[in-house]
Amino acid sequence: MEPGLFEITGGITAPKGFRAGAVHCGIKEGSTGKLDLGLVISDFPAVSAATFTTNKIKAAPVRVSAAHIRSSETRGIIVNSGNANACTGSTGIQDARRMTQAAARESKYKERQILVCSTGRIGRQLPIEKIEKAVPALVADLKTDGSTRLAQAIMTTDTFEKQVAVELSVGNCAIRIGGVAKGAGMINPDMATMLCFVTTDAQIAKRDLQDLFSASVEQSFNPITVDGDMSTNDTAICLANGKAENPPVLPDQKEYALLGEALNFVTRRLARMIVEDGEGVTKFVEVHVKGAATYQDARKAAQAIANSNLAKCAWFGRDPNWGRIMAAVGYSSAKVREEMIDIFFNGVIATQHGIASGTPEDKLREILQNKKFTITIDLHLGAAEYKVFTTDLTPDYVQLNMGE
Repeated sequence: MEPGLFEITGGITAPKGFRAGAVHCGIKEGSTGKLDLGLVISDFPAVSAATFTTNKIKAAPVRVSAAHIRSSETRGIIVNSGNANACTGSTGIQDARRMTQAAARESKYKERQILVCSTGRIGRQLPIEKIEKAVPALVADLKTDGSTRLAQAIMTTDTFEKQVAVELSVGNCAIRIGGVAKGAGMINPDMATMLCFVTTDAQIAKRDLQDLFSASVEQSFNPITVDGDMSTNDTAICLANGKAENPPVLPDQKEYALLGEALNFVTRRLARMIVEDGEGVTKFVEVHVKGAATYQDARKAAQAIANSNLAKCAWFGRDPNWGRIMAAVGYSSAKVREEMIDIFFNGVIATQHGIASGTPEDKLREILQNKKFTITIDLHLGAAEYKVFTTDLTPDYVQLNMGE
């Protein structure tokens, strides 16, 4: 953690001027009383930034939020779990808008000041009447300590709520950043299957916030993978309402970099939680490719390894089969020279100059018994590097995704 940056409690409602809440409205089939509808509101005008799924099939709430994010002022985000409202045609678009209209009407804001997100099963029409009926109770539940309820409301196959908050000093002002996220399956780089909402009381222009947030997502949510699948609903949103009353943070100031580092801490922590909560996983694996000729080469190689089902199965079985890693590097389309590649498991060399290092297999297998370990691949072709957080692939993952 950077000097002057402190982790605090409070999650998404830790920054000044934000409230959150959640209710059960019956979207999730077969669940009694589980929270499935959430809302976060800024009590003061806020600017917003966002990144959305790169999937060409985009859910209705993604399309609506992408339009509303262009507004100069944003006041809140309404979100449901249990139904993705994806592949639902024009009715889905209307339902997503009805969610923003209901939240705006009850909160006394304009419809375009409300963003909307959904997560859950694809291809089913949203029970919009249940949602509209629950919105008054949802607004009534808004509290300055409502982060945990919101984090719980967006969970699907998640096993724990994901939230974090930090405080940093900028001049004589204390600025806070808080966030919540969900995600456990269909996790792949370039906006994994996830929702993330971040708030800050920093004063910053909308364009500058977008630049900082885009860079933060690139360094946190983009380099994670559980299973190589990308959803239709992936969304990350950041709201800034200026209630810290700091002088506006500008790109040519050191405070801009400080704010960026604090934002990175929040998004990276949430990204790590998502991977650690991957469906059925038993291992958290950091894949670090270094010595690449270019950044893109490092990224291609790291992602190929992290998404290799063969490698992920080997990690589950505690099998230090570095040949599967070599194969993934080779088909990644990154520039490589076989005779220069070194591979390490937690710093212990397994492959040297492209061939077996002579390290006893039992020593490598012992490393893979850990719940967390790092695999480093040194290409020895340059100075570029890239890291991906990934997992093993287990029978439980298959069981969880077999459907009803």
